[in-house]
Amino acid sequence: MFKKILVANRGEIAMRIIRACRELNIATAAIYSEADSTGIYVKKADEAYMVGPGPVKGFLDSQQIVSLAQRISADAIHPGYGFLSENSKFAQLCQTSGITFIGPSPHAIDLMGSKVNARDLAKRVGVPIVPGTEGGVTDVNEALAFAKATGYPVIIKASAGGGGRGLRVVRSDAELRENMAVASREAQASFGDGSVFLEKYIERPHHIEFQILADKHGNMIHLGERDCSIQRRHQKLIEIAPSLILTPKLRAEMGAAAITIAKAVDYDNAGTVEFLLDQDGHYYFMEMNPRLQVEHTVTEQITAIDIVRNQIAIAAGLPLEITQQEVTLQGHSIQCRINAEDPKNNFMPCTGTITAYLSPGGIGVRIDGAVYKDYTVPPYYDALLAKLTVRGRTWEETVSRMRRSLEEYVLRGVKTTIPFMKEIMQEPDFMAGRFDTSYLETHPDLFNYHDFEQPEDLVLALSAAIAAYEGL
Repeated sequence: MFKKILVANRGEIAMRIIRACRELNIATAAIYSEADSTGIYVKKADEAYMVGPGPVKGFLDSQQIVSLAQRISADAIHPGYGFLSENSKFAQLCQTSGITFIGPSPHAIDLMGSKVNARDLAKRVGVPIVPGTEGGVTDVNEALAFAKATGYPVIIKASAGGGGRGLRVVRSDAELRENMAVASREAQASFGDGSVFLEKYIERPHHIEFQILADKHGNMIHLGERDCSIQRRHQKLIEIAPSLILTPKLRAEMGAAAITIAKAVDYDNAGTVEFLLDQDGHYYFMEMNPRLQVEHTVTEQITAIDIVRNQIAIAAGLPLEITQQEVTLQGHSIQCRINAEDPKNNFMPCTGTITAYLSPGGIGVRIDGAVYKDYTVPPYYDALLAKLTVRGRTWEETVSRMRRSLEEYVLRGVKTTIPFMKEIMQEPDFMAGRFDTSYLETHPDLFNYHDFEQPEDLVLALSAAIAAYEGL
């Protein structure tokens, strides 16, 4: 096993990795920018080193990070998600520098990093794919011909990357002409690759993903599925495990398809194979994410399998300790992403200082976060502050537990998604399990929630008035 791991990330995912390392008695080294110098993860790591320049570039500087790992005698680097986690050149640099990259091989990252290549591979191994163009498209006339043959709507996708960037749904020739160049520019700016391709757009599907674990000895399993259908602008907000609509037969079939994809690229470590499931129960391979996912917590809650711990063990060359037959899905789990965003203002990111903080607790409640009272939310990073995950024996119990936990959650000073999530947890269709990727669009009343977050001075005044009244 490793003696020291450098965590090449920040915030809540850095904390998640540090905790796993501590349980394995592995020393940790954190990296941070000046903007993150007061971060909890910086204090919790055994060592911490500032990288730069600026708040972002240091986290993307492969050579600086690898050189630091060598200088402090770190055996391995865990990239978390985002930043360099899907950068095959970074993984290769680690390898050639004698540092273990905790993730898949550079070859697997390259193959899965291109959605076009991933689609071609799925097609070769017999896994269903959404009808799409053969390779990238640069000529708008070629795109128009595809749309005419397939029928609208179609979706423009960036060949490299995800997170909804470089992605446009179009429903007419005029929209296709207008959005081809826009999607390409956005893809180039986000991923350094402006190539795009087109697919038939599946209306109102479920977004289903399977968690894979694979070691270096040929053993490969899946840990069941997650339903990530509740999204805004193709970015996930709420994740659920297991799916409420998969039958045991379909789960087995889609799980086998996920493993077929992973085996085709000789995959090892943790990864996620993503599918679209249409209204008729037909599934289509979408992409594979060769890294840890934000939503891995819901899978851990229903399987009791520590995915990060397994990532580290696999990277160290150890065989999986779990067989497919030993993977059991128990109960239900929901994760809500607590973002510093204002849902009523088109999810505008919010910055500022957290003036009050109290996280929920109780049976079946898990918090993955890195914020605290007086923490200043910087404008430079993703808006994710914390992940609230709950587990229950039944779906009804799980929803009510999440609702109760959100009611307990106190986070003031910045606008967050907490009141919006509370509204969803009491919406009848969600409570009944009736949702797909169109859920937010078809439920606009969710945005009419009452935001009870008050300015801090008013909260203090009300508290003082209540205390005075009770003292009478």
